[in-house]
Amino acid sequence: MARRAGTSVPLGGTLLFRTRLRRHLVPAAVALATVAGTASPAVPQERHGPSGGGLSAVIRYTEYGIPHIVARGYADLGFGTGWAQAADQVCVLADGFVTVRGERSRHFGPDGAADRALSSATDNLSSDLYFRGVRDARTVERLLAVPAPAGPSREAGELMRGWAAGYNAWLARNRVTDPACAGAEWVRPVTVLDVARRGFALAVLGGQGRAVDGITAARPPGGDDPAAAPAPAPRHPAGPGTADPVRTARAARDLFAADSADMGSNAVAFGSATTANGRGLLLGNPHYPWHGGRRFWQSQQTIPGELNVSGGSLLGGTVVNIGFTDKVAWSHTVATGVPLNLHQLLLDPADPTAYLVDGRPERMTRRTVTVPVKDGAPVTRTQWWTRYGPVVTSLGASLPLPWSATTAYALHDPNAANLRATDTALGFAKARSARDVLAVLRRTQGLPWVNTVAADAGGHTLFTQSQVLPRVTDDLARRCSTPLGRATYPASGVAVLDGSRTDCALGADPGAVQPGILGPSRMPVLQDAPYAVNSNDSAWLANAERPLTGYERVFGTVATPRTLRTRGGLEDVAAMAARGRLTVADLRRQQFANRVPAGDLAAAGVAEACPAVLPDDPAACDALRRWDRTMDTGSRGALLFDRFWRKLTVAVPATALWRVPFSAADPVRTPHTLDTSSPAFAKALRDAVAELRAAGTPPDAPLGAHQFVVRGGKRLPVPGGTEALGVWNKIEPVWDAAAGAYTEVVHGTSHVQAVGWDGGRCPVARTLLAYSQSSDPASPHSGDQTELFSGERWVRARHCERDIMSDPTLRVVRVRG
Repeated sequence: MARRAGTSVPLGGTLLFRTRLRRHLVPAAVALATVAGTASPAVPQERHGPSGGGLSAVIRYTEYGIPHIVARGYADLGFGTGWAQAADQVCVLADGFVTVRGERSRHFGPDGAADRALSSATDNLSSDLYFRGVRDARTVERLLAVPAPAGPSREAGELMRGWAAGYNAWLARNRVTDPACAGAEWVRPVTVLDVARRGFALAVLGGQGRAVDGITAARPPGGDDPAAAPAPAPRHPAGPGTADPVRTARAARDLFAADSADMGSNAVAFGSATTANGRGLLLGNPHYPWHGGRRFWQSQQTIPGELNVSGGSLLGGTVVNIGFTDKVAWSHTVATGVPLNLHQLLLDPADPTAYLVDGRPERMTRRTVTVPVKDGAPVTRTQWWTRYGPVVTSLGASLPLPWSATTAYALHDPNAANLRATDTALGFAKARSARDVLAVLRRTQGLPWVNTVAADAGGHTLFTQSQVLPRVTDDLARRCSTPLGRATYPASGVAVLDGSRTDCALGADPGAVQPGILGPSRMPVLQDAPYAVNSNDSAWLANAERPLTGYERVFGTVATPRTLRTRGGLEDVAAMAARGRLTVADLRRQQFANRVPAGDLAAAGVAEACPAVLPDDPAACDALRRWDRTMDTGSRGALLFDRFWRKLTVAVPATALWRVPFSAADPVRTPHTLDTSSPAFAKALRDAVAELRAAGTPPDAPLGAHQFVVRGGKRLPVPGGTEALGVWNKIEPVWDAAAGAYTEVVHGTSHVQAVGWDGGRCPVARTLLAYSQSSDPASPHSGDQTELFSGERWVRARHCERDIMSDPTLRVVRVRG
């Protein structure tokens, strides 16, 4: 029966497709017909249309604003997803589209802070020069035209088309009320290319995106005019003008270190031998920014008979990135593989914008990019590109790569040719087992910078570091590393290859979908282990009893010290596996155990040494002695230890902290025994106590009184702790010294899922989105799940029809063209 847009119609009863969802393709309005005479509560409905393009979807909202999107095809599914994301996150999304269009300087000024969610650029001008360069070169258009499997599939393209239409339809029919962008001229409709460019930006985040400033600031010696440059005799790439090997290797190691990244994760899969019912279990705990365009957003996506998946999507994405179905669950952790390499160029002595390959000069490609600027004249700059990629003069402020008269560096990023991540996610959504997940990864090869951990209803587990990485083998690095590369590759996995020799080209691996990347047979894989866990260290100890070895250095290290978070996680999950009889409730307890591995290793020694350091402050020493060694919100002494530990680990290198050094034969328990005799120890302890005293904060103050966020005017205590402490439930807050408190969270625990199966049709799942679904402060869903996170409570996942329809808050929105 046709009804006008905007009318509300009560639904009395069950849906006709309630138990037959997979057997029916839903027509244009997805036919949410009712059965008369039942006694279930009325369900509010809304209709929106027309929106253009003939696309439609039904969005069923359950508690905490989680949308369940039902559509008849991929374009319609994208339409519903774009609409629903816009409703929750329009300002954040619109800001990201300004970024990928290269228009931040036009709207916000060239010196403003860049959108760090989509690149490492330090200011708007640098960001715009890079992304406008991508636009001018038609990079994304070319990638979209590549046939699958090397390029995106038809289904991926349809999702993008639908997402753009859904986002635009929401904008056309709704007034933006979020104060972050209400009335802003930069909030405007998007194109399919805008959606694809956002995906491209995420793909190159660890490669070109890491080096945006170094790409856009690259200048030949003497300026853009080659005639102005000096012309000394040619030299092999090793002499004056090259980067310092020792310092650069150290900087590269720090740059790619897991414990200094602004993204991370934990994930663990348990197999049949460890669980109560012989089925698998998965706990996924990604650590991502709490603000901006790398937030997760929850949904369920359903095309009856085709796919049915629940989980978290990165904003602007068309698919569920981390999620579960009725048969399999997966999560990702940021991997140690280095998704870029450098080629050191031997320059033509007559022209620093030409380089020699096998003795023959080859001209760089000059890209002239013009950026419109707010209240000023447009800015024009030149970028220089080579057969390997762009010339780059730095990888961040701490890692300069000088362009001299003899030497320059080109960055190779294989993910600049990768728009396949959507197809990987679609494959996961259709997988029926952990083995299927591995097959999808080998077929699509679309993940740029993450590992995958999976479990299934059959009790199988999977860990794999299936990344898109440059084809840098240890043999190639041995043959072709420059002196700089011989320092950086062992230290960090960053290869610096001799760009003057064609025999140092990356080549092609069997089974690789694009040239210059490592093939699937080289990827570290662990299948059907009793447990498989990763906390952002290398693949080596995904299971401490079954270490993975034999992979290339570019993937990560073997037999090297693990972070405290990895060590604590391995202790916890190995003990859980040994105990056995595990259920989803055990996963939930692990997520909020808030155990501090640093405290277990060091707190007793700190408390014992404290009276000699603080003879006049027995209360502080007593707080350390009584501390329960957790970062629960009620924990007393936790704040003092946290402040002390941060100061100590900044002042003392990790290798000097402990009296008992690391042993590869005992990697989980070593190093240990804190060295309390150093002057740095005493200073860190005195400074931490003095800091709290100056702010009027007692040393035994409960953590939650001084680690909190404010949502809707309510102060919410935040459990969890910093990376340096090794807490599984990672939280990185902002310290206000004057207040003696952490008053906001920058990044940490984000979209959490604890998933298992009980033999029925529905997965047994609990989820939690720590920062909530909406960034609009006026939304009822801007802080509701944050309040749950504060209280260590979970959301019951409503994946099956009966669970969705039994939600008393159910609201149905029909969006159509």
